[in-house]
Amino acid sequence: MEAVIRTVSANDGVNISYSVFDGASPAVVILHGLAGSSREFVPTARTLSGRKVVLIDQRGHGLSTRLPADTSREAFVGDVVRVIEVEEFDAVDLVGQSMGAHTAMLVAAARPDLVRRLVLLEANEGGGLPEDHAALGDFFRSWDVPFTTRESASAALGVGPLAQAWVADLQERQDGFYPRFDPDVMVAAVSAVAHPRWEEWQAVAAPTLVVYADQGMFTEEQKNIFVSRGPNVLRVDLADASHDAHLDAFDQWIVALRNFVNAR
Repeated sequence: MEAVIRTVSANDGVNISYSVFDGASPAVVILHGLAGSSREFVPTARTLSGRKVVLIDQRGHGLSTRLPADTSREAFVGDVVRVIEVEEFDAVDLVGQSMGAHTAMLVAAARPDLVRRLVLLEANEGGGLPEDHAALGDFFRSWDVPFTTRESASAALGVGPLAQAWVADLQERQDGFYPRFDPDVMVAAVSAVAHPRWEEWQAVAAPTLVVYADQGMFTEEQKNIFVSRGPNVLRVDLADASHDAHLDAFDQWIVALRNFVNAR
């Protein structure tokens, strides 16, 4: 199943790239996490054959505008709404991982008419410390770019699933391979997630699946509090899985996702 890549202009002129896998409605719209891209979720889209699936490169990521001026949560939400409305979808099943899950949660709260079901992989209400966000930026700036080959990038970044996703997504230019994101934009984007959005989370009307990894980034207390404060939540836990469970616990992730979005 091949996708058609489309681009839409956001309200501030930023170009948002997204891929559409054809199929039946309701559509499934999937949002990647920070410093990722829609490419990570192509295998997920292909397992949902029969359903229309849309993978969005969020602003500052993938094939979308790399240096957007606006990295607010509201801008990210507006981009998703724009894609859904341009495609003239009825209510969709909205899926997100990490920062993408935070975006999806805010979309569901702001536009309940557009979200039939909500799936959040490794999500919470928002948080994080400025020093942690700064350290993340330092890590991305430490990459010795351009990499001469994908093999040299793999040697530098590692062989783990997330590192290999970064390697696969590198942009080839005349002088080598570059990440499809800017470190400063990533810091600005993740910093905007720091403010807890409890009011929005508690306003979500759509049935929601929250998926956690046993080796993810949240404590058991954090998971319990988040789930307990959601209005209509089912929780599923994945074993031997990381924060990027869609990559390293793929089979478990797909079972949880399909069971939920295919339920009547």
